[in-house]
Amino acid sequence: MFVIVGTIVVFASIIVGFTMAGGQIAVLIQISEFIVIGGAAMGAMLIGNPPSIIGDLIKTLTGLLKGSPYSKAAYDELLKMLYDLFMLARREGVVALESHAERPHESELFKKYPSFHNNHHAVEFLSDTLKVIITGTVQPYDLSEMMDVDLETHHKAGHKVANVLAKTGDAMPGFGIVAAVLGVVITMGSIGGRPEEIGHHVAAALVGTFLGVLLAYGVFQPLAQAVESSLEAEGQYMGCIRSALLSFARGDAPLTAVEFARRNIDPAARISFSDLEKALKRA
Repeated sequence: MFVIVGTIVVFASIIVGFTMAGGQIAVLIQISEFIVIGGAAMGAMLIGNPPSIIGDLIKTLTGLLKGSPYSKAAYDELLKMLYDLFMLARREGVVALESHAERPHESELFKKYPSFHNNHHAVEFLSDTLKVIITGTVQPYDLSEMMDVDLETHHKAGHKVANVLAKTGDAMPGFGIVAAVLGVVITMGSIGGRPEEIGHHVAAALVGTFLGVLLAYGVFQPLAQAVESSLEAEGQYMGCIRSALLSFARGDAPLTAVEFARRNIDPAARISFSDLEKALKRA
């Protein structure tokens, strides 16, 4: 949501300021410049990245438009889910978790917590780690390293999308210059014609430079930063699961394992220990 609001503010501020100074909006609508800059940016993305990264880029941008799923309510739900899971293991043994680990998307326990159940990466990370814990063949320190490798690999994959946006943003002023140079070439070919026609070509050339700089610093760079922030939020959420599972694998009590997870949450979204304890008792 904030991505949409921020983008509207950027473009609205520029248009309002331009019109207040006496500018005409129609002058900025240069379809040929849009095609040159937009097509060049798209082509550069296709040259430098495999189809999988382009697919991830589209999914990531779509996710940004929906807003961050890692709210205070989502964290509260995660802690309750972890507590239920660990209490089940305490009552019926670790083997009772096998069905949930093998078929996580069919698990009635996970379905009770939709924000977690709809998070594909979190579900897969939890279920894969539970399978390892159930086997009982991995020591806690090895389990910690295994989870760190998993999370780091996923984090690097997410950074590729941010890098694509950042590098495309760095290239946009250059594409704007290309569009401006092409406009100058057209202008030079029009010398000797009507003055208003020459003025129109010069304006179109300058619009190319304007668009390149605007898209670089008003769209692509902020989007890259938004992706980075989204990755940090996801990393914190996954860190909660990691800490809880590691504590559980050591044999800690369910409440202790959940407390390890709670300590990973940003203070702005973290429930207090007393409130958590009351919520778990009510559940």
